[in-house]
Amino acid sequence: MNIEFLHALDDIENEKDIPKEILLEAIETALVSAYKKDFGSKENVRVEIDPSSGDVTVFSRRKVVAEVENKNFEITLDEAREIDSSAEIGDAVEVEVTPANFGRIAAQTAKQVVMQRIREAERDVIYEHYKQKEGEFITGTIQRFHNDYILIDMGKTEALLPPSEQIPTENYKVGDRIKLYIVEVSSTNKGPRILVSRTHPGLLLRLFEIEIPEIFDGTVEIKAVAREAGKRSKVAVYSENEDVDPVGACVGPRGSRVQAVVDQLNGEKIDIIAWREEPAELIANALNPAEVNEVILNEEDKIAEVVVPDFQLSLAIGKEGQNARLAAKLTGWKVDIKKQSEYEDEETEEETEDGEKEETEEVETAEADSNEADDEKTAEPDEAEPDEAEPDEAEPADETAVTDETGNKN
Repeated sequence: MNIEFLHALDDIENEKDIPKEILLEAIETALVSAYKKDFGSKENVRVEIDPSSGDVTVFSRRKVVAEVENKNFEITLDEAREIDSSAEIGDAVEVEVTPANFGRIAAQTAKQVVMQRIREAERDVIYEHYKQKEGEFITGTIQRFHNDYILIDMGKTEALLPPSEQIPTENYKVGDRIKLYIVEVSSTNKGPRILVSRTHPGLLLRLFEIEIPEIFDGTVEIKAVAREAGKRSKVAVYSENEDVDPVGACVGPRGSRVQAVVDQLNGEKIDIIAWREEPAELIANALNPAEVNEVILNEEDKIAEVVVPDFQLSLAIGKEGQNARLAAKLTGWKVDIKKQSEYEDEETEEETEDGEKEETEEVETAEADSNEADDEKTAEPDEAEPDEAEPDEAEPADETAVTDETGNKN
């Protein structure tokens, strides 16, 4: 290698942000392998590149012995002292073994190593750059389609939009610029793999941050997001500042702010509701635009029974159950919606059943009391014990009194 090559390394350091020392170390390691391969050497060697002149030197590490048996690994004491005057038996010294034509091999190897290291460094830079952007929002251009996957041009690299992260209602065309959410960045042998999404709730959150200054500066906080990409989403917002209406801030004048987000999502409907710590209030808000009469909570099973006016039932449930489903996702509660008349009928039935039950219990109690009284009435009295002495028999009269029809006594 020559001085021009070293200058080239300086340029690479400045342009690619790869330290020159790292490049030289990589070249030296590659030259050790090249030396052993081209010269059939198995000895312990080291390659050194002079950073000022570019000269390449190969050293072999050998043990100082009294009698040499293997010249590739051993050296006599006299030869060793020519290199290091303080050498003794058992020490190790380095002997220069640079081949005559090693400069050509070194130059070719160095070029390959540098090119490979540049590619690796670029991959590392791209990986680190996008790894820090996981969970962030980016803009890319649709480059091409591969099976059902879409490859997105990000400038220095490509991102992958898989079928599961595509909105079914959207039509994608080559050259379209679209906004995406970075789901995951991983490192592979072919470089960084960047997985992006159009369906992730995080995309909606990031779009709100861009379009609504109060969310960006933290005045308004997004507490929860529930999304069915391409169809409808619900966003719960909150502000600790009593002077700020969080819903109004997100909607904007005549709905301009939220409409900007809707446009970015190709018409996806967005409901913005006020966050409440009280579950019943939050669930009632989450079913917007439907009216809610009452919310009965089952804390143990985390089930909310929601009562709505009869004419609001279909609105509360939504098309194919979408409104109720999104409300459940947003709040974390299972939502059971009933119309007012059905709820009242159930209440009436329960009251009737309770009344019948109470009446039955009263009858059963009365019957029990009656049975106890009858038992007392029919109880057998104690039998009188007979006298020990039998009574004397009555003696017959001496005369029998007979009365005739006239009443005269004979």
